[in-house]
Order: sequence, then structure tokens, then C-alpha cells
Amino acid sequence: MSGVGAPQPGAPVDATGITVVIIAGSWHDVITDGLIAGAKRALDAAGATWTLVRVPGSFELPVVAKVALDAGADAVVALGVIIRGGTPHFEYVSAAATDGLTRVALDTGKPVGFGVLTLDDEQQGLDRAGLEGSKEDKGYEAADAAVRTALVLRSLQP
Repeated sequence: MSGVGAPQPGAPVDATGITVVIIAGSWHDVITDGLIAGAKRALDAAGATWTLVRVPGSFELPVVAKVALDAGADAVVALGVIIRGGTPHFEYVSAAATDGLTRVALDTGKPVGFGVLTLDDEQQGLDRAGLEGSKEDKGYEAADAAVRTALVLRSLQP
């Protein structure tokens, strides 16, 4: 499991006043719904204000993230599920989503919590979706990273 060596949750953060947009793809709804639930738990625990926006798939995450951040969100949490198939489509969509979200973060100077699962099979997603019996909660982790980074960025402002 890739979670070996992952940071352990520290003290809860106070993200009061931080506005976050959760942006989630619509593919593989059981896994995606688990990711969304985990992100909501993290944001609620931190006291952040959040909204949820659904998009068709992971390819659409970067453009919607850019618009949300330009419209005033302090951070976004991008959630998606891409499962390898028999064609190169997996590599193209995975790279486009990853590169696009990285560019959005750098271009806006605001955090993008990366919760896009790139998987070989559905079971890997179920193991990471924060569902009952899951080994990891990547939605929670992505949201937690986004608010913690937003707070760090805020602390660096003069």
C-alpha cells in the first residue's frame, strides 16, 4: 500500500474564514462519493466553508478549479477517479488532469488539494475512498492538505 510513510494527522486546524470548492468528477460514483464524503469531513472538522461542484470527469477538473480560484475561493479540492483500461486514454487523462491542476495552483498561487486517484482497477479505488473497510481516505487527505496549505499561504502574506 502506498500509504506507508504518509504524514499522520496533526492537531486539528482552524480554517475558519477559508473558502473551499470541492470539484468532483462523475465517473465511478461509489468511489467518488466516498472521496467527497471524506473531503466534507475534513473541511467540516476544520471549520472551513465549502461548496461542491460536479464535473463530467477528471479532464474537466483543471478548468473548473481555475475559475473557482479566480472567483475568490481560497482553495479547491479536486477529486476524480481514472481507472486504467486497454488503451492509452488512461495516460492522457491522468497526465492532463495532473499537469492541469499543477498549473492552476502555480498560476493562481492558491492550493489545489489533489484527490485524483489513478488506478489499475476498481478495488484500488475502494481501498482509498474512505469507505467502510477502506485502508485510506484520500478525499479527507486532499481536503486537509488544501486547508493546511491555504493557512500557510495566508501566514506568509505581509
